[in-house]
Amino acid sequence: MSVGLGLRADGRRLLIPYVMAGVVPDWLDLVRGVVEAGADAVEIGLPFSDPMLDGPTVQRAAALSAGRGGRPRPLLDELAGLDLDVPLVVMTYANVAMTLAPERGVGGFVDHLAAVGVRGVIVPDLPLEESAEYRARAAEAGVDAVLLVAPACGEDRCREIAQASSGFVYCMSSMQITGERADLAATARETARRAKGVTELPVVTGFGISTVQHAVEACADADGVVIGSALMRMLVDGAPVAEVVEEVATFRRALSSVQHSPVGG
Repeated sequence: MSVGLGLRADGRRLLIPYVMAGVVPDWLDLVRGVVEAGADAVEIGLPFSDPMLDGPTVQRAAALSAGRGGRPRPLLDELAGLDLDVPLVVMTYANVAMTLAPERGVGGFVDHLAAVGVRGVIVPDLPLEESAEYRARAAEAGVDAVLLVAPACGEDRCREIAQASSGFVYCMSSMQITGERADLAATARETARRAKGVTELPVVTGFGISTVQHAVEACADADGVVIGSALMRMLVDGAPVAEVVEEVATFRRALSSVQHSPVGG
């Protein structure tokens, strides 16, 4: 079962919390906790020293993980012990993907993801034009290669990316790095509407979804949202895992009340 089909089974708005692997010693308890709180999938970040799309909060989370000795392969191996009812989607960068199993390249990377139970992967800095082998090998391994659509994408480019994506389409709310915002970007809903017009896959909006109100507003057009920096800020500021889990539950309650409506509703 693909990530997308599993996510969309009951038609409700989708909630995907982001967790930096290794950010706190009990990070696996956080993954379990957000699932119990109603997450439809969990996006797992891997620490990386030069994250081009991640803002200061996620960078701090990555630094905490690395400072505790966190490395991509061992952190991924920790996921193998989880028994969850929702898919895990790993987000990383091309340098990490290509060096995780250097002797086997991209094939070794996606095979490793599949072996530890990961069902989807996001590599945002790998251009579509250079991704054919990656997408093919991911499909062979049973791992969905989720691609990103940005507000700057024209209709033809949006269609091209959406048709190449699998599992779901990840819409950037703005042409900015990740991080909390005071308001939902004006481009968020329009980008989701454009993506939904060219794909049958679920369309999920992320980047800057900082409050429950942002999530509800984004889901007027998108099928769901990714919540990242708002949760990671709590952790890097010292909040206990239980408090972060409760925040996810608050988002879940709000999104569960959003009625599925036609695009633009």
